[in-house]
Amino acid sequence: MLNLLRVSDPEKHYTGQMMVLEKCIEEIVEKRRTADLCVVCAHNDAAIAYAATMHHLLPQSRMVVIIFGKDPEPLAASIDFPCEKIVEKAVHNPMQLKAKVNEVFGWAASRT
Repeated sequence: MLNLLRVSDPEKHYTGQMMVLEKCIEEIVEKRRTADLCVVCAHNDAAIAYAATMHHLLPQSRMVVIIFGKDPEPLAASIDFPCEKIVEKAVHNPMQLKAKVNEVFGWAASRT
């Protein structure tokens, strides 16, 4: 999924510092780190569970869950916490998903 972020923001206007996920979670749990925005890329139940965990750890953050795969609708329907959802059937070609991500974050508007 990092590749999707890199494709969506090749000049790194929006994707600043990136770090190992486990270290980030450790810092959030220990209250040494917080976030205004949490984006979770989900293509299976484990990722939805991770999103729910992050929602619990960062209740004041804007939560965006990007749900993709062969059949993303059931995964999207399983989310029972407040968040923004980007849902797209994306298996081999991420371009439709990329367009939706760009739209949600305003990146598409910044190109005009």
